[in-house]
Amino acid sequence: MKVELTRRLRLSEWSVLLAALIGFSVIDEPAVADDDQSDPPPVLQAGAATANITPPLGSDIVGGFRPIPARHIHDELYVRCLVLDDGATRLVIVMCDNVGIPREVFDAAKASVHGITGIPIEHMLMASTHTHSAASARGPSKVAYETELTSYQEFIVSRITDVVQCAINNLEPARISWGSGAEPNQVFNRRWFSTDPDVRRNPFGGIDEVRMNPPRAHESLVKPAGPVDPEIAFLTVQSTEGRPIALLANYSLHYVGGVRSGDISADYFGMFAERIAELLGAEDLDPPFVGMLSNGTSADVNNINFREPGQRMEPYEKMRIVADAVAAHVYEAHQSVQFQDEITLAAAYRELTLKTRIPTPELLEWARTTLDKPEDAEQWHRVETNYAERVLRLEDADEEIEVPLQVFRIGPVGITAIPFEVFTEIGLELKENSPLQKTFTISLANGSFGYLPTPEQHELGGYETWLGTNFVEKEASDKIEQTLFDLLSEVAVD
Repeated sequence: MKVELTRRLRLSEWSVLLAALIGFSVIDEPAVADDDQSDPPPVLQAGAATANITPPLGSDIVGGFRPIPARHIHDELYVRCLVLDDGATRLVIVMCDNVGIPREVFDAAKASVHGITGIPIEHMLMASTHTHSAASARGPSKVAYETELTSYQEFIVSRITDVVQCAINNLEPARISWGSGAEPNQVFNRRWFSTDPDVRRNPFGGIDEVRMNPPRAHESLVKPAGPVDPEIAFLTVQSTEGRPIALLANYSLHYVGGVRSGDISADYFGMFAERIAELLGAEDLDPPFVGMLSNGTSADVNNINFREPGQRMEPYEKMRIVADAVAAHVYEAHQSVQFQDEITLAAAYRELTLKTRIPTPELLEWARTTLDKPEDAEQWHRVETNYAERVLRLEDADEEIEVPLQVFRIGPVGITAIPFEVFTEIGLELKENSPLQKTFTISLANGSFGYLPTPEQHELGGYETWLGTNFVEKEASDKIEQTLFDLLSEVAVD
């Protein structure tokens, strides 16, 4: 449904209304010229804040095929928030250092914030960064809505509720601008065509057309199966006196990794937040400056050049290289932006029904047979047991799910929010065909429903298309794109 925006009444209008209700007349005022009767231009306000969501040691770190307990905190995890208010509409953007927070957690946080602040739920965008070095906030299933939250999920809900209130407390007259840089040297499509069938095995006993993360510098590699998006889009907000308030950037690169086993880390997303503050001279401010890096459409992209042999690096070294490079390009583009204090905001939201992928009887039989193998039996694929377990968990899944889709308009800039790990070509199509001047997509927003390939990529197979990694119908991306284009058209009209 389209979010309707209500204009606030001016003080004089309220006085006339109040006088009519209680039976008094308003003292006549001198006539004013027509141009003085127009509404004053809206005054933009902005506020930002952070809250710590680091889990206790011993919590399960997810990101690999099997969780491992957290043994050390390399850097703290945060929820970061930016609130914008144009005098008629208030928007909330929340980024959480987590691999993927399910919808029910974000729904609970939005309900809590709405109950305290009155902000419409459709005006809140909440997303995960996709660090692979954080404790799990997931439930047991990507396609089952959980009604009971774990203690860590409840903690995240409370911290999101806190951080939004703190950002509102920090609201002040502000100016905003936008821009983009590019960092092409850190994005490589990780899905490759290969001439070697053994390289292209899948866990289900078959052969795919492409392989995710193939052996590096392998003689069988032909070409990547998709594009990359090097753009770093950003919004930047400062006080009317020029003090930096917040910067929200968006880059289509998966996590970087390279952490020590058992370490908790926000990955390059957290390092970017620190570095951009340093470059902008925004350290030790009051209220504190908040740097934010959102995950773009990076489901099939990492920063490994599979044409070349691997290079050994120290833990966190590559992460720092990426964060510094992305921040440097944003800072360079930031030098030429023009700030504005008179913009309008809008939001639109819609629930989309998608069919879920239910395992066939043949696939269920394969899963049971695979799990019944002796431990020393020869394996067709190294993660076949993992996927056998995943297939069986989907046996009684609901046939349909509702996914939340959302669009924000901030002046001429559009933000599309998708609750999946989204393939890059989907983000590129949204950018190219958007009716707004600039558009970018935040993935894993308002939920976490697995990978979102295009129908064409589904035909090629590969990790991101496997049942147990992908959970919804093969045409899902087409339906999501069309819905988002409809929402973009709605907010593009003032």
